[in-house]
Amino acid sequence: MDSTHPAHSRNDWRKGKKPKAEIGLQDRLSLLSLIDEGMRTGAAQFPMVADLFNNLWDLVNKTAHGSKINPLKPEDTRNGFRVFEINAETGENLGRLNMLYLKKSIPCYYLVYVEVASPFRRKGLGHRILDYFRDFLIRKSAVGILDNIIPEKDPTYTIYFKHAWEPIDAIIGERPSNGEANYMVYIPPKFQGKDLREPFLKLLYHLDRKRAAIDMRDNEMMVQSTIAEFRDIYAALLSYFHEDLEEGKSTPFMRFMFTRLVTKFVAFRRRIADLVGYTGGDSLEQIVLDPKISDLPAQSYSPSTLQGSASFVTGDIRMWETTPPELKKSPARFIQTLPNYRRPSLLKWLEEKGKPYDNPLTIGDLLDIGFDPTRLKEITIADEEYIFERIQVRQLSDLFMKKEVLERLDKVLSGIKARNAHLKVNPPLLVIRDRGNAYVFRKKIPAIHWEEAMEQIQAVESLRQMNSSMNIKSLLLSTVRESSKALETLLHGDERALLDRMTYFVSWDIPSNRPGLVIDFTSLYLEAVWLA
Repeated sequence: MDSTHPAHSRNDWRKGKKPKAEIGLQDRLSLLSLIDEGMRTGAAQFPMVADLFNNLWDLVNKTAHGSKINPLKPEDTRNGFRVFEINAETGENLGRLNMLYLKKSIPCYYLVYVEVASPFRRKGLGHRILDYFRDFLIRKSAVGILDNIIPEKDPTYTIYFKHAWEPIDAIIGERPSNGEANYMVYIPPKFQGKDLREPFLKLLYHLDRKRAAIDMRDNEMMVQSTIAEFRDIYAALLSYFHEDLEEGKSTPFMRFMFTRLVTKFVAFRRRIADLVGYTGGDSLEQIVLDPKISDLPAQSYSPSTLQGSASFVTGDIRMWETTPPELKKSPARFIQTLPNYRRPSLLKWLEEKGKPYDNPLTIGDLLDIGFDPTRLKEITIADEEYIFERIQVRQLSDLFMKKEVLERLDKVLSGIKARNAHLKVNPPLLVIRDRGNAYVFRKKIPAIHWEEAMEQIQAVESLRQMNSSMNIKSLLLSTVRESSKALETLLHGDERALLDRMTYFVSWDIPSNRPGLVIDFTSLYLEAVWLA
């Protein structure tokens, strides 16, 4: 199979028909990105996976080898960025370099980022585009500058050094660090041997002053690009499942793939709300589901055809033995049938829509709610309440590191408070793998995520009134910040890298949807902050 003869459709494989539509390399990679690596293992005989994997990596190598660098014309670029793209002969975009021309003190191009699509990494494309950029700087008689954000332990950390980039300290001497920038520069032959200290100092001053505006423009381009990717993947799914949709079929795999796409999309939509400079100008409403898709029941786990054997990963063996037999036999299926965790934002949405709590959610519901309620499930065992949290398998390494830290902290947190709130932990009790997901079993605590608490205070009239008189939002925010500071003093060495990955839950009376506050004669404070 070469790049002009992509994989055939699933129904063509089954029925022996001549393919009606072909799925190109980019579509195949996009669809595979929705399938976890764990699901692919041992699933080569499943028609869709076999179809998508057929000679895939040979095709990736050929595509990378035959790619060309295309410098887009300035009038084709956006927001002042100038772009080099790595494009395959068949049109796929394999990567790009974004740069910005700065007209201060010395001709200069600021390299905003270099990106190579994940399947095409480790194939020399990053080096090729940096070679091209270096030649571009030489032709333009301009210096290059970039902020090397690659961690030192990353295998690609030295890529810029190999292309004759050097730390800016070598030119200007050591300067007070702002704690963020790690600037490197490329000096073309025209400027070699010249005293560039003063021009670079002026350039840095200008760059530091403009950095926020540059990041804003970069964010906008990222949002535009990601929306386009979601639209392309959605179109690929529609094409692939065209016959099933036309015939009114609702296969487990089709439901799983569309559910996975929508959950990834709503997660992206929530994350970009905090991006610097993002105003919503690139409307996410561009993603509109066909009613045939929107009305499908959501399915969070892969069909049995892709199933490996379910496995108990880690945790309290005695607790595992007390769980229902159905859970041990088919974890994903059993957990999916459990009631969704009664978080306030879900209950509010159900009330607004007039939907019963026990009605199954559709794929369209997930898009409308803005998060995936099926990710958290409730269960009662021996009169004790617990929750299951569904996570991706690739998140397990982080989870295990946090579990170890939380269990250690549980022994030292007694008596430690943040703004009078007790600090507590809620470590995993069990971890189970099944159907491409991992399921984390924890105690159900009288608390909600602090960001959801902030959202509830804005959305619920009674809480808005309470906030106006008691300033609860400020109390929540300051307590979480103090908790983070207290946690930092308790972590050792490499553990501090987990600080940003800790999740904070604040005391909350979930049935009444009110914060868990303590009011005494002198102060107002939260009962507790939980770390997970």
